[in-house]
Amino acid sequence: MALGLPYPRGLSRYTVERDLPATMPDGVTLLADRYVPAGVERPPTILVRTPYGRRGPAALANGLLFVPFGFQLVVQSARGTSGSGGEFDPLGSERDDGLVTIEWMKRQPWFHGTFATFGPSYLGYSAWATAAEAGPALKAMSLQITASSFRDAAYVGGSFALESALAWTDLTHRQQRPLGLLTAPLTSRRRAVRAARSGRPLTELDVLAGGRPMRFYQDLLANHSVTRGYWDRRDFSGTVGQVGAPVSLLGGWYDVFLPWEIKDYLALRAAGHSPYLTIGPWWHTDARHGLPGIRESLAWFRAHLQGDPSGLRSDPVRVYVTGAREWRHYRDWPPPGTRRVRWHLHAGPSDRHGLGEDGPQDHPASTYTFDPADPTPALGGPTLLGSSRPVDNRPLERRRDVLVFTSRPLRADMDVIGPVGADLFVRSDREHTDFVVRLCDVAPDGTSRNVCEGGLRLPAADGKRVGADGVRRVAVDLWPTGHRFARGHRVRVHVTSGAHPKVAANPGTGEPLATAATRMLKARQEVFHDPDHPSAIILPVAERSPEAAVPAPEEDAL
Repeated sequence: MALGLPYPRGLSRYTVERDLPATMPDGVTLLADRYVPAGVERPPTILVRTPYGRRGPAALANGLLFVPFGFQLVVQSARGTSGSGGEFDPLGSERDDGLVTIEWMKRQPWFHGTFATFGPSYLGYSAWATAAEAGPALKAMSLQITASSFRDAAYVGGSFALESALAWTDLTHRQQRPLGLLTAPLTSRRRAVRAARSGRPLTELDVLAGGRPMRFYQDLLANHSVTRGYWDRRDFSGTVGQVGAPVSLLGGWYDVFLPWEIKDYLALRAAGHSPYLTIGPWWHTDARHGLPGIRESLAWFRAHLQGDPSGLRSDPVRVYVTGAREWRHYRDWPPPGTRRVRWHLHAGPSDRHGLGEDGPQDHPASTYTFDPADPTPALGGPTLLGSSRPVDNRPLERRRDVLVFTSRPLRADMDVIGPVGADLFVRSDREHTDFVVRLCDVAPDGTSRNVCEGGLRLPAADGKRVGADGVRRVAVDLWPTGHRFARGHRVRVHVTSGAHPKVAANPGTGEPLATAATRMLKARQEVFHDPDHPSAIILPVAERSPEAAVPAPEEDAL
């Protein structure tokens, strides 16, 4: 057995053709390696385009394990990386270069008419960039921890994903140096966090982290508020519904791209397609999603390129429920049968605020002051590099700039599976400010672990003023989740205005990111929870279906 499927006899050997050249219209040559299974006539092709190298440890992530099962694998290095010519323009060249590469591939004598695309993260984005225009030869796509657009992940809720943007830019710059593919993943996040905590203006942090200006980082700063131009050729979310090939998606509850990967799934469903979706207890660089990604991709490719659907599961949606330590199978996402329940924020004495399904109470607003010179940190939550494993948030909850609302102990297990949101009534003495909402699970011993979170930068397009008193009603989208709050545990909600350095602190001045200086203004924040302003978190409470629950392997458990 291999990858959970019978290992084909006689197919363990393969040959490799190195540095196959494909010339782009501007004369730049991109290089690819082709892996060919021995003894297979007319094997279908799997195409992978990557900026992370073609050989060494990268070969396994690029899909080498598919080759013994009768697929030929073509792995091309993106422009400006690992021997391919030109300059690496992150996100900017993948559509044009990818489409030319597909046409080049179709002209080769070894191409036999059908191909699939595969890959995690940037590799998956590269596949989305060409998917709507690839033509009928594209028979399947299997993508992991990725999305058709990275724009909203760079500007989470309208803010700036500082740590991830800076770390990834540093990573891609350093990996082209000798041994960079090995060392950069280990050090880029540390350099990014150190630079982000320096207090210097955002526009200086790339030099502080990497020793020189980095184009992509500066582009992200400059195009934060741009609606046309830069992102037009880098955002493929509008064409997802036009993709004709069957699509399988795999993500993680703590992955930076999960909300937008689910949007891709929903766009495919709205267009009448039948994609598969798997969400596990993983984060972006979590090695545990590697094997499930290969296993599910292999079943997908065998079904759609080799005519063998025996490895496909019957239900298209499979999600892991943290807290319950089990997998659930559903017909669709969000899971049928969930109820969206409002849990209202209640004021309480001192810092002991309440949370519950009972209606709002007539109490004064809760207040705090956010100081961008001492920004509220994020102890956990999704990040691109490093671990996003849930952590104990009690040190954060002792800060005076974090409002904490906690329920009574639950009398029965409660499964929350689906999109999570917050409906807040707020007021600030600053026109420009942020609100961050976090959902936590509090164990009987007091440990308070983050489940999911989200934020919104004001002024926001969907923010509505309730009256002349300056109160705004704002909707904050949190990460979706699949989590059991066990009997005896408590549900907790944070409301604050920072998650630094994952999100850049809002200086309160309204200046553009690319030109903002070090001037910072404190913000006095009010959160209302009276009958006229019923602030609440909205939880998708699911009915448990024992027939759809499968105990999880121990290695999947958090």
